[in-house]
Amino acid sequence: MKFDLDQEQRDFAASIDAALGAADVPGAVRAWSAGNTEPGKRVWSQLAELGVTALAVPEEFDGIGAHPVDLVLAIEALGRWCVPGPVVESLAVAPVLLAGAPDAAERLAGLAAGELIATAALPPHAPRAVDAHAADLVLLAENSQAAIAQIGSEHRSVDPSRRVFGVTAAGDSWEADTSRAYEVGALATAAQLIGAGQAMLNTAVDYAKQRTQFGRVIGGYQAIKHKLADVHIALELARPLVYGAALSLADGSADTARDVSAAKVAASDAALAAAHSALQTHGAIGFTSECDLSLWLLRVQALRPAWGDATTHRRRVLEAI
Repeated sequence: MKFDLDQEQRDFAASIDAALGAADVPGAVRAWSAGNTEPGKRVWSQLAELGVTALAVPEEFDGIGAHPVDLVLAIEALGRWCVPGPVVESLAVAPVLLAGAPDAAERLAGLAAGELIATAALPPHAPRAVDAHAADLVLLAENSQAAIAQIGSEHRSVDPSRRVFGVTAAGDSWEADTSRAYEVGALATAAQLIGAGQAMLNTAVDYAKQRTQFGRVIGGYQAIKHKLADVHIALELARPLVYGAALSLADGSADTARDVSAAKVAASDAALAAAHSALQTHGAIGFTSECDLSLWLLRVQALRPAWGDATTHRRRVLEAI
């Protein structure tokens, strides 16, 4: 099967890149880490204007009802720019969990318009809610049930811009497709990892072209070239798995769990390789808070175990084959 993005999809991704490139996203991430969510929420408002927040919301609720490939394409772009906030939970998971809620129409319309930012916990693989302090709607889902939740204690995250909270149900529950919500969450996280990995590779390549050592640009050394080429290959092999899993999800394939897990593992490994190579290319300065690269390094470390760690997803692939 030949699969490629069409021109409309490429233009959509380019429009997201243009909007986020004009915004000070690194500044918004640093402000979010310091407890000031206003710059980050302005970025979310721009995403709403582009229709990103409406992608997974059905058309009958003023959404777009886009294909899962379009959703992961957008979330990959958000990962590439390190957008702060509960990206996966609000854009991908919440629309699934709210489908059967008593006030689904109002909530889903709010998500589509960008008036609401949602987050969710789905034990056991997503036991805590990301950025619940900044969300307008917090959900807890398990055992085919979902409910509005209240925030509990905060837990430390390796990424200071990604705060996580324990939550407990605070009201009546409703039936929800928690299985699909989990698959969507894992797949969207994989897409974010691909985007973050691509951003770190691009940053490392640009740095290698201008940094000199012993009178030569370091990008001219074979050791640097090969390392960055390996990352490029890893990302190019992982990205089709993400899109392929989105197709499986859209078709309701019996192989959806296998495909999603394969995509999550490949994306996690590729992003980790990108982080290692980018840091080695930059040297120690790459991990300082003043260097934007550090934002992606920390984000990748937080996203790799999110919505199921590598062991969990490798086991699912093994069981499927």
